[in-house]
Amino acid sequence: MGNLRTALVAWLFARSQDARYLVRMEDLDTGRVRERFYEEQLHDVAALGLDWDGPVVRQSERIALYEEALETLRANGLIYECWCTRAEIREAASAPHGELPEGAYPGTCRTLIGAEGAEREARGRPPALRVDAGAPRISFEDRLAGHVEGVVDDFVVRRNDGAFAYNLAVVVDDGAQDIGEVVRGADLLDSTPRQLWLGSQLGLPAPRHAHVALMLGPDGARLAKRHGAVTLADRAALGQSADDVRDELAASLRLCARGEGLTPAELVERFSASGLRQAA
Repeated sequence: MGNLRTALVAWLFARSQDARYLVRMEDLDTGRVRERFYEEQLHDVAALGLDWDGPVVRQSERIALYEEALETLRANGLIYECWCTRAEIREAASAPHGELPEGAYPGTCRTLIGAEGAEREARGRPPALRVDAGAPRISFEDRLAGHVEGVVDDFVVRRNDGAFAYNLAVVVDDGAQDIGEVVRGADLLDSTPRQLWLGSQLGLPAPRHAHVALMLGPDGARLAKRHGAVTLADRAALGQSADDVRDELAASLRLCARGEGLTPAELVERFSASGLRQAA
């Protein structure tokens, strides 16, 4: 339900501005991906009455683009290898490191020299690749969250299993697809300074952002499976139609009263970013 509500908001942002609405499958974690997941997600979006423009892009089919971006960063001296284990990262990140936010990677492997670096490499554990960001402070105006700023740490752009990281892939794809505005859940708000910094290093224009408040369960925690019927299929099993679900989602955004039953086109007429911000 939370993902569907964010999809609805993104669609309303696009259609209210006569803009394209693009769907991208961010499927780089191949161990968790199943073919039916693509079909189910597209079915749910369509069932709410939301349409999209152009082909549906899969990140798993765009690896060459991410390789090219990584090589650009490497050529500019912005990449270093990191052999830290999760336990080592947790221990290092728990200590204060000046401007860096709590829990940020402090750059342990960036400063390895000589025998110390060789010793880590000799462990046989493949390294992850991190950017040497230099801890810049990045700020931007989010259309829903307002003024946001954060310090960029040395984040991972390729994991030690060889998979490209979300932060690199979405920046490359946003540039390649000429994305003008990114609308997504508020849980990704803290990642945005990293992505804006990375885009600037790759010479890409910065899109606007709108981070949608997360849908919460009765206990005030983020909506999850433990809260019961949280998918469209779950709701259908309880006798709730997709139109009813859209009505519930729209009411949660204060775009209509519960039971008003507005069509997607009618919701576009009522939608405004400023109104949504005030409702949040």
